[in-house]
Amino acid sequence: QVQLVESGGGLVQAGGSLRLSCAASGRTVSEYAMGWFRQAPGKEREFVARLSWNGGYINYADSVKGRFTISRDNAKHTVYLEMTSLAPEDTAVYYCAAYSAMVASATMRPGYWGQGTQVTVSS
Repeated sequence: QVQLVESGGGLVQAGGSLRLSCAASGRTVSEYAMGWFRQAPGKEREFVARLSWNGGYINYADSVKGRFTISRDNAKHTVYLEMTSLAPEDTAVYYCAAYSAMVASATMRPGYWGQGTQVTVSS
């Protein structure tokens, strides 16, 4: 089993920044690809970013490219999402996810999910 716990969400003004963290435990999470997803009110959950087990392969949704940065520290079993130039449309619950693979393709679905952390961007 893999447990994922997100933190770092909150309320921020448009143009501000936040850093989300995802603490992972259980099994060998350092060998799993990891990702971030988000779900806004009334919308489906959407992909934000993913990276491979060693951070060598990284993908972003077009809507966050150039503003968000995903990274990981395998020694700390933690994945981060640095978010800058936040806009009201970034308001959502952000979920950390783990894939049962070292590298995840766009068609793969995560096998594990965290509980989510709320990010609210005020205009």
